[in-house]
Amino acid sequence: MLKTKARALLIVILLAAAAAACSEPGSGGPAREAEGEPAFSPYSRPIVLSIAMEVDPNYKSYTGETPASNPWIRAIRKELNVDVRIDWFATSENMEQRIDLAISGNALPDAMVVSRYQFSQMVEAGELADLTELYPKYASPAMKRILESAEKDAMRSATRYGRMLALPSANPEDFSMMWIRKDWLDRLGLEPPASMKELELVAKAFVEEDPDGNGRKDTIGIAAGASLYDAFHAGPGSFDLNPIFSAYQAYPGFWLRGEDGQPAYGSIQPETRNALAALQDLYAKGLIDREMGMRETEAEVVINGKAGIFFAPSFGGDWSIPEALKNNSRADWQAYALPLDAEGRFNAKVFRPTQSYVVVRKEYEHPEAVLKVVNMILRDSYKYGDIFKPLPHVLVPRDEIKVSVEAMRDVLAGRRDKADFKGMSEYAMLANDLETIRSVKRKPYASTGIVDWNTRDANFKRAYSLLVGGRNLLDPKVEKVQSGDHGLNALDPSWRRLLDEEKEVFTQIIMGDAPIEAFDRWVEEWKRQKDEAGEG
Repeated sequence: MLKTKARALLIVILLAAAAAACSEPGSGGPAREAEGEPAFSPYSRPIVLSIAMEVDPNYKSYTGETPASNPWIRAIRKELNVDVRIDWFATSENMEQRIDLAISGNALPDAMVVSRYQFSQMVEAGELADLTELYPKYASPAMKRILESAEKDAMRSATRYGRMLALPSANPEDFSMMWIRKDWLDRLGLEPPASMKELELVAKAFVEEDPDGNGRKDTIGIAAGASLYDAFHAGPGSFDLNPIFSAYQAYPGFWLRGEDGQPAYGSIQPETRNALAALQDLYAKGLIDREMGMRETEAEVVINGKAGIFFAPSFGGDWSIPEALKNNSRADWQAYALPLDAEGRFNAKVFRPTQSYVVVRKEYEHPEAVLKVVNMILRDSYKYGDIFKPLPHVLVPRDEIKVSVEAMRDVLAGRRDKADFKGMSEYAMLANDLETIRSVKRKPYASTGIVDWNTRDANFKRAYSLLVGGRNLLDPKVEKVQSGDHGLNALDPSWRRLLDEEKEVFTQIIMGDAPIEAFDRWVEEWKRQKDEAGEG
């Protein structure tokens, strides 16, 4: 009888302890969700969600808002009863290192955004909450449609040992393309350069024939930064040289399928050697910015009106062209899927949809709250913007750019009405795009010249990026080149070191500090190091 009473008492104690563990300090019981749609249902009492944030902690917006007090924090607290608190800050330069330290010390906030390699580290350390059963219940319909549009790649990459251990990002399809001063072309009687030979002629004219009409030879043909190209799964960036490499069917930083069916690293292929030799020649002739990678900001020469060509994805119309227009409202930057290869194709490096992950600390009591917050961020980004966005996680349909371009064209041409696109909540910006396009784009609607835009409209940047840059995703000459699965976790320290060495050698070759034969020596060294690592 004493044993039975003791067992009953133990059960009571355990139940009381469990209830206390689920309760917030000072509360009378666990926080519960309100009745309604689980994806957006608020808790009955406030719960705390601690995060890490990439931001200068001293930065204030022009309205005086801070990382700890801003519209996002207030809206999430009001609608979900979730009190988002910043566990720690780091600047963009220090964020990766700060996350690495948090992972190695198991000193984690409740949720944060991490890279592919960091996600793998956390999986191996057993630090992550299992979202397998939570995702079907708490992910909003829009989130599910977006991740389904990524053709299972996103969900597969977030799954380990058959369990969903993170919320993957989903990025829209995009690629680096040529942005060129059409007003300079017109002044010199030239056309957009379709081939590498034409690109050299146009760049030479931009350097030597005074395209800005100031009477001095102070202009630059091709602007470029230090990155040269984007590697692994970082996504397309600005001021790279990807389209020139691709014109030689060279894909540095990409894992491809070789002729034997085995994975082949693009950087060590003979096509990359050919591209480097061509870039070395362009640089030696003064057609690529002599201060490539050495300027305070690579956009400087575009903003001050001194460059005629740079390469960037469709969002090049968002930065740095609007800044350039403040200095010269007639600077007519247009984008093209150029230059073409010898067979008349534009070879576009297309990155996989997932580049980062939202992870949840294993011991966090309310892991579903992270899904709710991300649902709200997805739904309300157009309201509160990107500044101080907690968990800055990209969730965009894979075809978002194409769908937006076609919809805007159809509405401008009168083929369809904006009401025809209702119910497409996963395309978070589309309703605003269609609502505002006629105030941004002047007639004739088919023309994309800068004089046909209301550049002062708040919606100009996005509309211009889509209708000038995004239209190239619909170009039939585009040949998509996708990275293979090999090396998906290639951002570990050894790979980072190899990539740094690779880019250092390639930069030296382009700038003439090393002969093209340095490529051959580097390839042999690369293979040796890979053999020693046992990765072949």
